[in-house]
Parts: sequence; structure tokens; C-alpha cells
Amino acid sequence: MFDYKYNNFYEIIEKNSKKFPNKYVLFVGKQKTKNINLKQKIDAFARFLELSGIENGDKVVLIVENSEEFIVSFFAITKIGAIAVPINTFLKKEEYEYIVNDCDAKLLISSPKFAPQTSGLLENSKIEKIVWTDKYDKLDEKNYDFMEIAQNQEIHEQISKVPSLDDLACIVYTSGTTGKPKGAMLSYRNIFSNLIAINQIIKLTHKDRFVVYLPMFHSFTLTATVLLPLYSASSIVIIKSVFPFSNVLKQVLLKKVTIFLGIPTVYNALIKAKIPWYFMWFNKIRVFVSGGAPLSEKVFEDFKIKFPKATMIEGYGLSECSPVVAANRLELQKPLSVGPVLPGYEAKVVDEEMVELPLGEVGELIVKGDCVMKGYYKREDATAETIVNGWLITGDLVRIDEDGYIFIMDRKKDLIISKGINIYPREIEEILYQLEELDAVAVVGEKNKDTSDEVPVAFVVFKEGYEKSLNENDIKKYLKKHLANFKIPKNIYFVDELPKNATGKVLKRVLKQMIQEGKI
Repeated sequence: MFDYKYNNFYEIIEKNSKKFPNKYVLFVGKQKTKNINLKQKIDAFARFLELSGIENGDKVVLIVENSEEFIVSFFAITKIGAIAVPINTFLKKEEYEYIVNDCDAKLLISSPKFAPQTSGLLENSKIEKIVWTDKYDKLDEKNYDFMEIAQNQEIHEQISKVPSLDDLACIVYTSGTTGKPKGAMLSYRNIFSNLIAINQIIKLTHKDRFVVYLPMFHSFTLTATVLLPLYSASSIVIIKSVFPFSNVLKQVLLKKVTIFLGIPTVYNALIKAKIPWYFMWFNKIRVFVSGGAPLSEKVFEDFKIKFPKATMIEGYGLSECSPVVAANRLELQKPLSVGPVLPGYEAKVVDEEMVELPLGEVGELIVKGDCVMKGYYKREDATAETIVNGWLITGDLVRIDEDGYIFIMDRKKDLIISKGINIYPREIEEILYQLEELDAVAVVGEKNKDTSDEVPVAFVVFKEGYEKSLNENDIKKYLKKHLANFKIPKNIYFVDELPKNATGKVLKRVLKQMIQEGKI
């Protein structure tokens, strides 16, 4: 199904540097980098890695913010056949030590701002050297300056073993919602299948420009806003921080961005924001893509009205699938749906015994195709539980309509079973989002202390200026107009904010923990 033009990521850089050598490919503030210069920087850093003893199959960890250095490092690591391990920059010291040791990393690339959290890795792990992407005062035989490497390193083109399509390219660690994080092993074939499939439905060209403000360490951002634009010979506008968001919009306008990828939190904010008329008039965005968490129907509909020139495409994926599994099409978008599976992949809805269910019935989504990871690093048992006969078990409850469009009902672990009846939190959340006074909502199951039964409870956050405009009875009264009584939350908890991960996904396990510990 897929025509694999490349064996590894570096071949993309080589082709772009030959076909469009003087094209500006990276924009960071006022700085611009041409394709030919990007290749030179990658070559120089790859040579440093070789001279540092990094060999084919070695793991190199990146704890790096959005930057040119992230991209140079990632491609240099994979050029020499080493394995890139991008890590969440929001973690703490013990979490970093766990992942670095779990993946057996030999070298770390990081920024001095993370030094308080990464200190001790030279002593407490297999890390032999650290390369600092910004000015660092304690340079020695184990601590190196990225800029000096880029400027002074001789370039060496002979690679001992050129990476091939089925080699391991990177390890992406899951967020660890159940126990310790696990490293999803992704091959070049895995990720290239995603790039080819996405390219087919969005129809990218070398004239497109992507904006990257979501963290590059996340699989969605890495594949869809770093690797995808380079694969399609497009350009990347790098934003180091999402704050202030006005700067993101400014760069989108000035740099003529055409592809904007975001998460529901961002789109919810854009709907409410007073955006200058000149941005609305002159922006070049043709496609908005939403992923990472479900997009509410209200935001989807409001977005079409506010940005009529562009198309909003909601998609779905998971790190174990490289990561995009499904996406709405440019020619047809359905509210609350994440679209059909990408071209070349298969999807089924099955019951507990892995038996396929009839069309329209709710069950667990399983996925098959070249996107499915090689497995979890050093976790054969977890791999065997997740991949069965080539099918990846997603843990998401869905239904598929007659057009093949997938509707996510909920995470299987978030399903609420009350008196033997299935309750899907997302259904309740969609109704709550229709209340204009509410900014964010989350529904979870609260367990009865005496039985294993659960009841739904809701956490709600007011919009600014609407604080305490509704009480618990007001909200329940509204819900009763739209939902069966057994779906009405037993309690409504009013909070200032909801706990979220780096991509804006609500951490429902934290909410459940708050209930259990009586912290609400």
C-alpha cells in the first residue's frame, strides 16, 4: 500500500538540500535556516556523536525545548543509526532518572534550565556525556556546548551502518497513566507510514508552512509538525513557548503559516479570544488539525463560523501507532468523529473476546498496519498484552458508522459502570459544554466504598466572569433535560482548573485520586 521513498530520516534532509538548497526551512524568531545549512549542522553534530562513541543502536536522550537544536539533534542521532529518545520537559528528577535508566541511554542533550532536574544523571545512569544547547558555565570532558560543536566540528559523511526501514528510529515514552512510563519502540517504517498517509489526505506541498508551538517531545508534535513538513519539503515556524499566545498568532501571520496543528484547549481559547481583524483577514491558514484529546461539538461548530476560510480536521492517535490512526477528511468532517482510519491501516470494533462487533455497536478499537509499534522496550509481557496477532489494542471504546467514521465514546478505563449499565463520561461532558458559563469539564466515576459500583461525578471550571453563576442544582436541572436520570452526576465539584498533561488531555486519574483522598 505504501511507497516508501526513504529508508531513514536523514535521506529526507539530503533530498531537500539538493532539490531546494536555498529554501528557508526553519524559522525561529528573526533567525532563518536554509535546507543546505540544516544539513551541514546535522552532519557536524552527527560527527561529534560518532567521535563521542555513539554507535548504531545506542540511545541518546533529548530533554530539549522547541528549537532548531532539537531538530538538528534528532536527525543527527538517527543519521548514524542511533536511537533518539525525546523526553517530556515537564518531568522531575526521579522521573528523568527512571526513563534514562530504563532506555539505557549513553548521551544526553539538554538545556541548562533543566540542570536542576537532570543533575546526577552522570553519576546515577549510563550517561557518559551531556551536550548543553544553551550557555553552560561548567564545560569539561563530560559537558559540551552545542554551539561550539556546530561551529568547530569537522564533517564526516561515512556512516558505518546506514539505518534501514525496519530499524528502530526512536523510543517515545507513554505518559504513564497506568504505572511507570513504557517506551514505545517506533521504526522508520512505522513513522514513514504515518507521514505518507497524512500527506495523502491533507495534500501537502513544498509551499506549505507549519507552526510548531506544542512540545516537540510529544509523538503527535514530533510526527505531524516536525517530521511531516520536512517529509513534504515544507517549512517549519518554531515557537519556543506557547506563552504569550499572542506571539504564536503574530508569528503565524508574519511567517504566512498554512497548516496549524493544535489541541482542544488551544482551539477553545481561540474561539473566546478577541483576535485582531487584520489577522482574520490576512492569515494564510488553510487547515487546522486538532488532536491529543476530544474536541467538543460546540468548539467545532463555533470554529467553522469564526474561521470560514480554513478546514478543521479532528484526528486521533496514540504513541504506539506512530501516532496518527484516523482523521477527518478535507471533503467531509463529522462533529464528534475522528474520521476514518488513515489510508493503508485497518480498524475493527471488538468485544472482550476480540470478536468483531456489528456496525454501529460500541466496543474496543483495535488497529492494524505499518503504524503499529515494534513493541515496548524491555517489556515483552506488556507488548504481548497490547499487540495480538498484529492488532494493537487501543483501550478506547468507539463506534464506527456506515461511512467508516470513528466516534470515540471513551477510554475503556474511564467507562463508568453503574448498576450494570455503561455510562460514557464524554456523552455527559458534551452536554455540559453547551452551558456557556462553563470553561472546562470532566466526568469521572466515583466508587461506592461498600460496593464495586460507580456513580458519575462532574468537575467543572467556570469561564472568567461567570464564577458562581450556576450552582449544583442549576447544572443538574439542565442535564436532566438532555440525559437519562442514571447518567446525571451525583455530585458537581467546582474547581479552579483541571489537571492536564502536556497536550491538554485531562488527567482523570488525578481527579479520581482527589476524590479518594478527600481533597475536594
